[in-house]
Amino acid sequence: MRIGIDYTSAAHQGAGIGRLTRNVVRALAEVDQENEYTLLVQGRRLPYPPGTPHPRNTASGIPNANFREVRTWIDEHWWNRIWHRARLPIDVEWLVGQVDLFHSPDFTLPPMRSGTKSIVTIHDLSFLRLPHCFERALLEYLTSNVPRAVQRADWVLADSENTRQDVIELLGVAEERVTVLYPGVEPRFRSIDDAQLLSSIQEKYVLPPRFILSLGTIQPRKNYAGLIRAFARLSMDDLSLVIVGGRGWLYEDIFSQVQALGLEGRVFFPGFVDDADLPAVYNLAEAFALPSLYEGFGIPPLEAMACGTPVVVADNSSLPEVVGDAGLLVDVHDTESLAEALACLVQDTALRQTLVERGLVQARRFTWPGAARTLLETYRLVGET
Repeated sequence: MRIGIDYTSAAHQGAGIGRLTRNVVRALAEVDQENEYTLLVQGRRLPYPPGTPHPRNTASGIPNANFREVRTWIDEHWWNRIWHRARLPIDVEWLVGQVDLFHSPDFTLPPMRSGTKSIVTIHDLSFLRLPHCFERALLEYLTSNVPRAVQRADWVLADSENTRQDVIELLGVAEERVTVLYPGVEPRFRSIDDAQLLSSIQEKYVLPPRFILSLGTIQPRKNYAGLIRAFARLSMDDLSLVIVGGRGWLYEDIFSQVQALGLEGRVFFPGFVDDADLPAVYNLAEAFALPSLYEGFGIPPLEAMACGTPVVVADNSSLPEVVGDAGLLVDVHDTESLAEALACLVQDTALRQTLVERGLVQARRFTWPGAARTLLETYRLVGET
């Protein structure tokens, strides 16, 4: 079977959907040396996310003979305008050649020829559940193009059972057309005993001696403002809060919370952390917190558990699927409960040890080879129908 995959996010994004796509495609290459794959990269700018090794001069670095890469001169922003705003019928086969199946792992589908099967990955439907958390332009783009892609696709992949149910309920997709493809956690996310390495990373990002960590793009859906309010209730002056991630949108209230609560010296925003340094940052943290309003999956708490860091997350959306009984679950609207959970993670030694042990077990349930096998089974299923 000839399979096309839009590899653009993997080539250009260091984190998020880019990292998910990179990992699953690389794992796919390990389990499938038979089907012919064409990876489409829109744009010719250097595609190397920080900390990501590339054994050869391609975006994927996959040496398999059954994988080839096609790179366009026109970048992804122009293809986005052509395909999803102007909706010009320029078939993707014009770029990748004739394929039997095309997979878009980033919410939307390009035009394609009649007879080409299609799969689209939906990572979450937060723009429908929480529209107030989005800027107007982004909200209009998503509400216009994502439902259209889902209805056109022969099959839909969802990051979690919660997202699968959202796709069925909110977009009216038949349940037999939606498969859960759980992301994995990379082996490099583990407990680190190298004190010199940990010290160098702490110095590199000017991290405080003791801190609670949260990670993700700075935007309203992550509920960082609520986390900051809960942190302000802790009577531990030697403890800090570190929120790692680039600035997204509508983040003004998050920073104003720090000033309003007088926490300028205890809440830190180091910005984007190199991907290669993330395992050490998780290891340095006393605890990890993600009291998000909605997550399609939530890889950061999974990575934190794999590093032996106890976690507290919201009791909504997909997060209970990710954490299971290996972390604390809280109502994100209950600031006092969140504050109590943070205090327990830091102070209760017995609870910490229990959660660390459970977290290591829970994290091992999510692997990229497992995700790749599910993806390959889906390709075969869709290709045969």
